[in-house]
Amino acid sequence: MTRSTVKDAMDRPKIVIVGAGFGGLAAARKLVGEPVDVLLIDNRNYHLFTPLLYQVATALLNPSDIAYPLRARFRRARNVRFHQTQVKGVEFGDRVVRTSARERIPFDYLILASGGAGDYFGNEELRATTLGLKTLEDALRLRNHVLAALELASRESDDEERRRLLTFVVVGGGPTGVEYAGALSELLRLVLGRDYPELRPGSVRVLLVEGRDRLLEALPEHLGRYAERTLQRLGVEVRRNVLLEDATNAAARLSDGDEIATRTVVWTAGVRPQVPAVDRDVVRSRSRRLVVNDRLRIPGAHGVFAIGDVASIRNRDGEIPMLSAPAMQAGRYVARAILHDVKVGGKARGGVTRFRYVNKGVMATIGRHAAVGRIGRFTFTGFFGWFMWLVVHLYYIVGFRNRFAVFALWGWNYFRRDRPIRIIAPAHLDPLIGRLGGDTADPFSDQLR
Repeated sequence: MTRSTVKDAMDRPKIVIVGAGFGGLAAARKLVGEPVDVLLIDNRNYHLFTPLLYQVATALLNPSDIAYPLRARFRRARNVRFHQTQVKGVEFGDRVVRTSARERIPFDYLILASGGAGDYFGNEELRATTLGLKTLEDALRLRNHVLAALELASRESDDEERRRLLTFVVVGGGPTGVEYAGALSELLRLVLGRDYPELRPGSVRVLLVEGRDRLLEALPEHLGRYAERTLQRLGVEVRRNVLLEDATNAAARLSDGDEIATRTVVWTAGVRPQVPAVDRDVVRSRSRRLVVNDRLRIPGAHGVFAIGDVASIRNRDGEIPMLSAPAMQAGRYVARAILHDVKVGGKARGGVTRFRYVNKGVMATIGRHAAVGRIGRFTFTGFFGWFMWLVVHLYYIVGFRNRFAVFALWGWNYFRRDRPIRIIAPAHLDPLIGRLGGDTADPFSDQLR
């Protein structure tokens, strides 16, 4: 490398991206090969395709099928580096990012794309007594828990305890809750007859609890009704206008006074933004997201952008939802805005035109051959919707190997009507598994917990 090359590299703007979800990854990909230095920071070393988490939790896909190593993704990108660590805070004044390793990483431009976590609406006790579905660890724990419940029920002599083990409560009628409830019901119907002849299929109970008056509120009302009818055909009991008030390891108490004996309560009802601590007051929306202007910049913080679940972006319909599609659009937009700023030397006042979110649709699958969706003014259901859902999700999975693996397992499930990943491991992820007995200790339990 010549002196001029070294000087050019030192003079290039430094862009730090916090978070490698859909928005952060889209921004980083857009900046590959450009005259900037990019540092992508995340506390995990892979990009997670979260729309298919529920299929890991229901024993259809392997964890590695929906996770792609970030270093492999940017192996040939000379101007993009990856750093696995936890961001603890941002100092806008000194223009540095602080990490859990006590590093202070300087930036010229900062993209906050740190995503979201489960929101328990002020009832933090539910965090300890329910099972989430936001991370790969959550999906593995949930898969282990359900399979362990079946194992325990198969040898349980007490009828009341067996019913408790075979009752599953899913909280939240959005896409994640609807998709998981449908997939769980299919899993239980598939495996009980084959693997657990001592258990009657009619002894299993799956309930979906939704606090509003309909499912899938982001979609037209008739699609929500279709989803409810389809779930009911799969054997799912749908409870609308009901909230989960309390949960223990033995029961779930609902707002209508009903108390359901169960060992399994799955929480999919809410998302909150994960925003690093900042050194100055920033405006937040009612949903606790960072308020940005129409160019996705945080007012008063030069060169700082927020996208995805952490950003409150508004259009004529209100606040843009916490979904992958708007996050990807925002990531690409911010990358273009930064490149424009860099190429004009920061002298252009307006920069690129304001961000406009193009709603490309919302989709949800409800078991085999059934899905609902909306693209623009068009809505669809049934087999066509299911096929469209398959195509769209295959397209957006990162990595050819992952696409092929997912396609192969989907094909196996379609033709064999089987869930091939019915494995309880690692054991430490759920307390029910300890009751199975045997030497199931895992040396990495402290790290993975």
